[in-house]
Parts: sequence; structure tokens; C-alpha cells
Amino acid sequence: MAISPPAWALTRLIAGHICLHGAMAGTRMAAPLMALKQGYSPLYVGCLLALFSLMQVFLAIPAGRYADRHGLRRPVGLALCFAVTGGLLATLWPRFEVLCISALCTGGATGAASIALQRHVGRAAGDATELKRVFSWLAIGPALSNFLGPVAAGLLIDHAGVWFGGVAADTTGFRSAFLLMAVLPLLTWFWIRPTRELPPVVHPPGQPRPQVWGLLREPAMRRLLLVNWLLSSCWDVHTFVVPVLGHERAFSASVIGAILGSFAMASACIRVLMPMLASYLREWVVVSGAMLTTALLFAVYPLMHSPWTMGLCSVLLGLALGSVQPMIMSTLHQITPHALHGQALGLRLMSINLSSVLMPMLFGTAGAVVGVSVVFWTVGAAVGLGARAAWRMRP
Repeated sequence: MAISPPAWALTRLIAGHICLHGAMAGTRMAAPLMALKQGYSPLYVGCLLALFSLMQVFLAIPAGRYADRHGLRRPVGLALCFAVTGGLLATLWPRFEVLCISALCTGGATGAASIALQRHVGRAAGDATELKRVFSWLAIGPALSNFLGPVAAGLLIDHAGVWFGGVAADTTGFRSAFLLMAVLPLLTWFWIRPTRELPPVVHPPGQPRPQVWGLLREPAMRRLLLVNWLLSSCWDVHTFVVPVLGHERAFSASVIGAILGSFAMASACIRVLMPMLASYLREWVVVSGAMLTTALLFAVYPLMHSPWTMGLCSVLLGLALGSVQPMIMSTLHQITPHALHGQALGLRLMSINLSSVLMPMLFGTAGAVVGVSVVFWTVGAAVGLGARAAWRMRP
């Protein structure tokens, strides 16, 4: 069956998103393992993970404003240059200081490109149901890339060194993984470049331009940002704790990558189903239910000691959290003026990444003092209490 031009255009955007986000996801899994192998503590690992979000904090609003002015291709092209640079730096000099620079480059590039992609897709949608549908499709990209990136990096870490006469998880294996992460963003440009730009938003002459900070005066926006922050913290704690728990329990890089990958695949599966059910879904119901489910899973996750039981919790958590982003994005576009879509997306990204900068360092400190299990339980309790705010998102 032939794919219509709009559907094919969306498919290209999804493929490009997979390649770019996969590069960051693979680097985000490999870099902490490299740091742990070099003898760094969970506190240092938490700081390294925080750097993947630090650049996005400062770039989010400018990147959104740039996307509002220039559309899709130019912002994405600039972002890809930084993503490739970050991967190459880690390949050539896989030391902790250089890994920190690589984290800044790949994290900032992925955030800036995501804003441009989400803005383009949101503007192309016709109504609320279509918003939920297209954002569910687009959200498949990060979900798949969170599987493909860590799994591919883990396999190369474990096997590339052996192929070249070394041992598993040696420096050659890590360099091979980082090199693949440098190549993937180049494929993003192959997919994104043919996309047709949408007409720019025309600002009425003589009227002051709306300011993104004015959105914070709206209770609906504040509520949305709070819920998004809580749910983003759940992603952060899972990304941080699983490699640390796996390292403590002597799991291989491939097993750790598979646990993280099962979370991503579950997220992708639920997002494949959501477009078919878009007309029946209500944003506030889906989000509040996902928060309560996440709180329950976080309560039992640290008690699982085998790869299989951790993998099962990872799958269930992926199903819960994977359903959230399309609902958040749909709500955001419905409560935001067209001229501020890019900057509103930047505001959302800045808020969750400011949390992502601070939270991994807090996770690392708490993990070193009281153990990583307490981190899971604390965040789970917070997200469970936040379900009330999600229910109040009802229009």
C-alpha cells in the first residue's frame, strides 16, 4: 500500500529523530560505564549524566526562538554538527574530561533538534485528535532510539575489542561504540533534508510580540510543567540507577543495555498503539494513570535482583511512561499561541532539563550515602503525589 506524501514526510522525520536521539542514548549509556570502569564513583557518574541536560537548559529558549524564525532544516543542520563533534571527541580521547564535553555536545544538539522537529509536526496537525496522533507517531522515535542506541553501544563495548584482538569492554570496544554514535547523526540529515518547510507564522504589524515568559502566568501551563518535570525525573532516575545497579550486580554491558532497551521498546509499543486510539484518549486520564502506575513500579523495582525481573519492571515502566509524552505535547500545543510554539517547547525542555542537571547529581550523592534504592522510592512517592495535578489538567 502506497504511503501518502504527508505520511511519508512524517516517516522521514521519525527516522531522523531515531538516528539523532539514538546517538545520544548510546553515548549516555556508554559514557557512565566508561567512567565506572575507570574507577569513578556514582557521584561522578551522576555529574556526567547531568551534563547531557546542562546545555539544553541554556539552549532551549534560544533554540525555540530560532525554530520559530527559521523552521526545521537550519536548526537541525546546526544541531547535527555538534552531535557529530561530540561523538568524535569521545572516540579519539575516551577520558572522563572529554566525555563531559561530549555529553554537552550530544545533549545540546539533541534538545535543539527535537524542538524544531516537534514544532514542525505540531504546526502540521489539524485538530486535537490529530495532535495526539502525530505526536504519538513522533514519540516512537526516541522510544526506539532508547533501545537501539544502548543495545548497539553495549554490543560493541562487549565484542569490538575481541574482534580486534583485545578483550571484552576494553578501550577499543568503547571507542567503537562512540564512533557509531558519531556516524548516526549524519543519517539524520539524509532523512530530514527533503522535508518541505511550512509557511512562517505572520505576526500582525503594530502589535507587541508575545513573550514566552508570559505563559508562566497561566495556571494550565504551570500545572503542565510540574507534571512534565515529575515524569521526566522518573526517566532520569531509571537511566541513572539501572547502570549503577547492574554494575553492582556484575551484569555485563550487553545485559544493562538490554534492560534499558526493554524499557525503550515498551515505550515504542505503547506509542504505536496510541495513534489508533487517539480519538478515545483523554490527556489528563492517561497522564494521571501513568503517574500512579509509575509510583507502584518504583516501589518494587529495587527489590528485583535478576536481569529478568529487572527487565520485566523495565517493560512495565516503559508502557506507563511511554504513554505520557504525546499527551503532554498535545496539551501544550492546545494551550499555546501559534507564534510561541517553538519557545513554549523550549520552555518545557528547559524546565525538565534543569531538573535533569540537578537530579543526577542528587541521585549520585544520595546513592553514595544511603543507596540507590532510596532514590527509586523517593521519586516514586513524589510522582504518586503529583497525580492529583495531572488530573486537574482536565479542561
